[in-house]
Amino acid sequence: MRKLIEECLREGRTVEIDGRGTLELDGNSQLVFRRNDRPGIFLAYAEEDRAAVKKLYDGLREAGFEPWMDHEKLLPGQNWLLAIERAIEMADYFVGCFSVQSAYKRGYFQTELNYALELAKRLPAEDAFLIPVRLDNCQIPATISRKIHYVDVYPDFDAGVKKLVRALRKLHKERSRTEG
Repeated sequence: MRKLIEECLREGRTVEIDGRGTLELDGNSQLVFRRNDRPGIFLAYAEEDRAAVKKLYDGLREAGFEPWMDHEKLLPGQNWLLAIERAIEMADYFVGCFSVQSAYKRGYFQTELNYALELAKRLPAEDAFLIPVRLDNCQIPATISRKIHYVDVYPDFDAGVKKLVRALRKLHKERSRTEG
């Protein structure tokens, strides 16, 4: 694998690692990872909400974030279960997109949500990881809404995305200050 990566780099190609950074050859032909400073955001949603979440994905990219959405990032033949778990683990933030369709629907959205809640338990109590987003006038499950504030992207989608972007920037700035 290393030889293939080095060959691609010598040919002038970029080798990106899941939006988190790129591999490059330094002056001594040593393989170096250059981290992408854009915060990574995993977008969890029910299939019925894909169009709305794609708009959110585009808005976050335009705002300088590195969103991860399965229909945009998964490759044909890729083990999607492992790829999704890895993307959640690597994300700086997990945005759970709730709607009338997804809030209480059984399926993989709930699996991703529960996995994110488990990961959040490993973080300091004040460290935001899960950010609920309401796509419509649905109820956020009480286990989440009792502890975590959500953002609405309806009825004004653009205003909701701006509010989410402001919150993510502020959270990331605070996290960077405490880590750095």
